[in-house]
Amino acid sequence: MRKKILFPVFLLIIVAVFYRLSVFTPELVSFSGPTMGTTYTVKFYTTEEVENPWDLKDDVDAVLVRVNKLMSTYDPNSELSEFNKLTAGQSLTVSEEMAYVIDKALLLSRMTGGEYDVTIGPLVNLWGFGPGKREDKVPTEAEIEAAKSRVGYQFLTLDGLRLSKEKDIYVDLSSIAKGYGVDAVAKVLQDKGIESYLVEVGGEISSKGVKPDGSPWRVAIESPAGGHNIADRIIDVTNIALATSGDYRNYFEQNGVRYSHTISPLTGRPITHRLVSVTVVDTTTTMADGLATAITVLGPEKGYEFAQENGIAAYLLVKTDFGFEERPSDAFKPYLK
Repeated sequence: MRKKILFPVFLLIIVAVFYRLSVFTPELVSFSGPTMGTTYTVKFYTTEEVENPWDLKDDVDAVLVRVNKLMSTYDPNSELSEFNKLTAGQSLTVSEEMAYVIDKALLLSRMTGGEYDVTIGPLVNLWGFGPGKREDKVPTEAEIEAAKSRVGYQFLTLDGLRLSKEKDIYVDLSSIAKGYGVDAVAKVLQDKGIESYLVEVGGEISSKGVKPDGSPWRVAIESPAGGHNIADRIIDVTNIALATSGDYRNYFEQNGVRYSHTISPLTGRPITHRLVSVTVVDTTTTMADGLATAITVLGPEKGYEFAQENGIAAYLLVKTDFGFEERPSDAFKPYLK
């Protein structure tokens, strides 16, 4: 009688042990690499659907190579470079990806009344922040005026996939292409069934889900005073995109004057105001990236008003005589808790 009772109990123990051993346990996978003149990092937790998670690195590298091949001004054979080679009155049928990014950049150009301008390329190149050898010299007034005459988003038209120029303009997507690259990588992960990830390209970020223990992904907003070594804020990021624009990294100095890589299309010169960093949260990294640049160009007062009026979650850091002042928009304040 006792043996008949012990046998099923023993069998249940074996089944329980086997079940515990067979339960899937998510593992953290992380890899990185060079892209778009900077680096990328991908972190995600594995799922049962992904047989070999390391194969995803090949997929990620491939999509980033494609984005660069489409939107880089440094590649003379990219789709964007082919368009920029066209003369006034010509057009080109572009890829869906290019049309999407151009459409968003034109939207931002219109929203800011041209203070953010997707055709800023001639000025960026003139000041030495575009492709070609960097000389770190201040252009003459005549050179600035000549470059300004080739800037104007109103001369760029997108009709479906048909991109046209009415004037000899030069499109520069460096303010928004990295953000799109992040979104493209995030889509690769989602299509593979990844439910928890953090994707970063040159500081632009997209996140989804939480970690297996229920905690959120967390990222640091770096301080302009300390660069990568000092965090100004650390915020939780769950199912959001985030991008930061600042003038404290890419610049050159001449005769004691610092010239930022962020150029104003209206003045034709690098920005000179005290807004040193803008972080934007949005549903896509494409828009977060573009909005961060747009607010940076607008400056501390106009940029803050622009964020407030449009319900943009923006965090502005403004240089003062005694350090830095935080100016979060109302939509960003929940992320500071």
